[in-house]
Amino acid sequence: MTRRSVTDQYPDALPELPPRSRGVIGLFEENCTVCMLCARECPDWCIYIDSHKETVPATTPGGRERSRNVLDRFAIDFALCMYCGICIEVCPFDALFWSPEFEYAEEDILDLTHERDRLREWMWTVPVPPALDPAGEEPKEVAAARKAAERPDPPEQPGTEPGRPGGRGPRREGEA
Repeated sequence: MTRRSVTDQYPDALPELPPRSRGVIGLFEENCTVCMLCARECPDWCIYIDSHKETVPATTPGGRERSRNVLDRFAIDFALCMYCGICIEVCPFDALFWSPEFEYAEEDILDLTHERDRLREWMWTVPVPPALDPAGEEPKEVAAARKAAERPDPPEQPGTEPGRPGGRGPRREGEA
C-alpha cells in the first residue's frame, strides 16, 4: 500500500516469460509420420490432418516396394484449442513443440486456423531444451544399450562347433 504499483506497458514493453512457457504450437514437419495420434487424442478435435500414400521403390534388386504416408495438410484451429498439450505429449516422433510466442491475435476468427506453413514458422521460436543434468541418472534405455554392448560373447563350450546355434554339441556322423 505504501509503494506505487508497477504496470508493464504492454505492447511497448514485452513481458518477461518463464523459459518454457506455453504459447503457440509449432510443427517440425520432417518428423511427422502422419500417424494421427495427436488428432485422435485432442479433446477439442482442433487438429486437421490430410495425407495420401506414396509408393517408394525398392532399395535393393528383387526387393518389394514400400508405401509411406505423405502429409498434405496439417492445421490447428487455435480458436478451439484449449492449450492442454496432450497432442505434444502423445506425439511419438517429436513433431510438435511449445513455442513461447503468444502474439498471434487475428481480427477474423477464421484466421486462427494455422496451416502447416505457419506452424512451421513457429518452430524458429521454440527454445532449446535444457541440457541434461550431468549428476543425474543415465536413462534406462542408454544404460541397457551400454550393458549389451559391453557384454562379452558367451564362451564356447568344449566339444561344440563355433557358430553353431545354441552350441548343440559336436557333430554326429552324417550331419552336414
